[in-house]
Amino acid sequence: MRRALLQAGCVLVAVALSACRPAPSDSAPELLTFGGPVMGTRFLVKVVGRPPRDAESLEREIGRCLDEIDRLMSTYRPDSELSRFNRFDRTEWFPVSEPTARVIAEAVRVGDLTGGALDVTVGPLVDLWNFGPERRPGDRVPSPQELDRARERIGYDRLDVRLAPPAVRKKKPDLSVDLSAIAKGFAVDAVADLLERRSIEHYMVEVGGEVRARGRNPRGRPWQIAVEVPLEGLRAIQRVVPVSGSALATSGDYRNYFEVEGVRYSHILDPRTGRPIRHELASASVLAPTCIEADALATGLMVLGPEAALELAEREGLAVLLIIRTRGGFAERMTPRMEAALRP
Repeated sequence: MRRALLQAGCVLVAVALSACRPAPSDSAPELLTFGGPVMGTRFLVKVVGRPPRDAESLEREIGRCLDEIDRLMSTYRPDSELSRFNRFDRTEWFPVSEPTARVIAEAVRVGDLTGGALDVTVGPLVDLWNFGPERRPGDRVPSPQELDRARERIGYDRLDVRLAPPAVRKKKPDLSVDLSAIAKGFAVDAVADLLERRSIEHYMVEVGGEVRARGRNPRGRPWQIAVEVPLEGLRAIQRVVPVSGSALATSGDYRNYFEVEGVRYSHILDPRTGRPIRHELASASVLAPTCIEADALATGLMVLGPEAALELAEREGLAVLLIIRTRGGFAERMTPRMEAALRP
């Protein structure tokens, strides 16, 4: 029996996490790098061409932005807005902040698009399979009776959300919401929007492996974001995706899992069956205008599996890269929009 803990997302950013500092070369454009822990993972921000005198105030502003999102949407913090809603045991409207309502609304939209493959009410199943915020020692496979009881408590179609005034409502009092499949993407967008409000034209923002970038890197090229080879214990590059004016998110099944009697159980659960996914799709990467969209879609496509994911991605005109396990190794399948994005 073993468990591999989730350390970060499945997108590699080919830069080292370090303190805020300029690039060492006097001839190169100024490069500032900020990074640190957030939301149970780490964040990284790179800014090109910003005078170093702005670094400290910018770093503080980014920290406040990320702390506020964690305060609103964390399931690990009992005092977060989301945790308070989850404890709310009535079916009337529960007032929330505009960001929380917006993230839940996007989750519901992608839930509809994927036929329920993305379901932010999946928390009871996450806890039952021991992937939740309060992990129990030891791992075991839930019984069919336990799965049936947990599935009775989920269903994103039992969740209402409105944006004006912002509020959410449960159709069943025991419904709960887990935004871990989408909140990191929202956090990336929030920091990117902050940078753009400060007229910063060249940046890269990453939270837990999800990325949004604009402009050029210090070498004058689009930001080069690498997607991992989907193998546990190996940090190697499968593909490098140029990102500028867009976001890239990847979902994979190979970092957070446990094994019982030789059977591997991924942390990615299919809400429609109540069980971890069992197909051959190892990772799904989505290139989209915003990171919240890329993050949610990557999770939904990962649940769908290779054939259904590709069919949906092509029908919706998405830029998607799928990495699929085969007997001979890994195979790639991608949509025409992703092929176009990868052309030199």
